[in-house]
Amino acid sequence: MKKLITIILIGLLVNVSFSCADLEENPVGLLSPEGFYRSKADVESAIFGGYSGLASENIFGRQFQGSIMLKSDMVDIGNRSTSPERIQINDFQMDDSNGMVARFWPIWFQVISAVNSAEAGALSLDLPEAEINPLIAEARFVRAFCYFHLVRCFGDLPYIDQFVSDPSSVKTISKTPEAEIYNKLIADMEFAKQWLPDQQPNDIRTRPTAGTAASYLASIYLTLQDYQKAYTEAKFVIDNKDRFGYKLESDFQDLYRAELGDQIKETIFAVDFLGNISSYPENDDSMGPMVGTRHPLAQGYGVLVPSMKVYETWDNRDYRKRVSFEDTLKVDGQVVPYSEFPEPRPHIAKWRRFPGNSGTNGRTSDFNYPDFRYAEVLLIAAEASAEISGPTVEAYGYLNQVRARARNEAGVQNSFPEDVPTTLNKADFIDLVMDDRRLELAFEWKRWYDIKRRNLGEQVFKGANSLEPRPEFDASRDYFYPIPRKEIDLNPNLKPQNPGY
Repeated sequence: MKKLITIILIGLLVNVSFSCADLEENPVGLLSPEGFYRSKADVESAIFGGYSGLASENIFGRQFQGSIMLKSDMVDIGNRSTSPERIQINDFQMDDSNGMVARFWPIWFQVISAVNSAEAGALSLDLPEAEINPLIAEARFVRAFCYFHLVRCFGDLPYIDQFVSDPSSVKTISKTPEAEIYNKLIADMEFAKQWLPDQQPNDIRTRPTAGTAASYLASIYLTLQDYQKAYTEAKFVIDNKDRFGYKLESDFQDLYRAELGDQIKETIFAVDFLGNISSYPENDDSMGPMVGTRHPLAQGYGVLVPSMKVYETWDNRDYRKRVSFEDTLKVDGQVVPYSEFPEPRPHIAKWRRFPGNSGTNGRTSDFNYPDFRYAEVLLIAAEASAEISGPTVEAYGYLNQVRARARNEAGVQNSFPEDVPTTLNKADFIDLVMDDRRLELAFEWKRWYDIKRRNLGEQVFKGANSLEPRPEFDASRDYFYPIPRKEIDLNPNLKPQNPGY
């Protein structure tokens, strides 16, 4: 979708945006469905406007993505002179005025607003279902995608699934219970699974398909601990992988080569950035410098840097370790070991090594950031199947597929990680799946969600084997973000604040 998102669409996103603050201060520019939508192309443009919000500095370009990484036990603050708002999140000392949260909260709702407008516009065209429902399904997928991230972060929050014609009404919206939000986003994903195509034109991976919706349904049900439905949806994707065009890429490194884009057949859904182009905050990808070292040869910021224990406990025989970490710097023929980095420990390589068309420090990259990969579908199937029946031959097979690919280093077969021994009990097998998720999906903002859904906080932040000790972690508070204080001040109906803030 590289050529589809333009400055015109970014402007559209601004027009349809709303947060409580925006409506209070500047309630203008909302697009009326009956006044704007004259064709399917107009609906599509509004949906693309939503995508441009996801591909912004405030969501996948740094703020949201970075916050989710910092809340995990895989990413630490490297440069402690960075802004306090990042340190607060990393150290579990956040309050309800945290600047990162205040920036990404309204952008999520801007995206939701864009696709709500698109859905209303599509319905106003009064076209046959077969003609218009695929676009409605795409709008509903994007809305569910947004709420799936939001509900895991905030719990109860405002759920809006209709076009807002009266901006002042937003100030009276109250929170929807978490369980009800899940029911609504499941309904949206089911509709998307029914009406989206099996593949998008040119097989692009930054627009959803029926396989995309089924994959997210598997993840949603896994989060809700409905393991039978999680398994059913994951098995559906696995059984139809050829129909959807999914496979494990043979070389793990290829997953993180920005120049490959839609050629990566493991990608199920990704957020698309245009290389070396920025109209801040839209299309401004700052992850490269955030994970890069501050060494003068690299010009990074040294902020998102794993602790030494994350690196040291990862087996050196695992090819994924070499792909995931930058433990030396090679620029202009010079080799600098990590011991000479300003933050003297290995840095994240996934979002820095091959950024495609980008700035010198990796900013404004060409990445399609993968929010879902086929490997994760296999891991979901393994975990859910084991929860239902214990470790079966089928469950071992799914996990071993992921491990077998990890042994393939640029076409050279290694012996590690070996296939899983078939003598494990249920608990040990599930623990192994969780650790494989940690390594396979390292630095892909999935680890925090796994910690939360498995209630692992006390273990991973306070246990004897903690990779990133955080004595301040409080399970009664820290599994949720605070709702920004500014939003509650503008709309007291958003009370009560999440516990502990």
